[in-house]
Amino acid sequence: MTAKVVYTGDLRTECTHIRSGNTIETDAPVDNHGKGDRFSPTDLVATALASCILTTIGIHKATNAIDIVGAWCDVEKIMVASPRKIGEIKIHITFPGAAGYTQEQKDALIMVAKTCPVMETLHPDCKKTLSFNWDA
Repeated sequence: MTAKVVYTGDLRTECTHIRSGNTIETDAPVDNHGKGDRFSPTDLVATALASCILTTIGIHKATNAIDIVGAWCDVEKIMVASPRKIGEIKIHITFPGAAGYTQEQKDALIMVAKTCPVMETLHPDCKKTLSFNWDA
């Protein structure tokens, strides 16, 4: 088992990672009857994509001598109606110190980002827009 999710009332859940015991709470977003005080479930989906991209790049860099420590993603989730779902996830990835990366290294990192497991899992109708900043 991966996790246990308990509905705690007021459109909130508590999610426990079984192996570590770490917990996160979710809240419905303000535009869907919630308080917006925590990540919403769809926020977690968009955030999981960014986390997966950086993690997968981290795995790749371990075998390719590229330092990505301090890299970050800015994440924007865009909802659509009928049916209510994530219509687009925009992720802007910044690599500080990337000025020394070769074009071949940059191309490899872009390919890894575009093929991470979460990216491969999301439905094709959900638009995924990635942009890269190599000059930070």
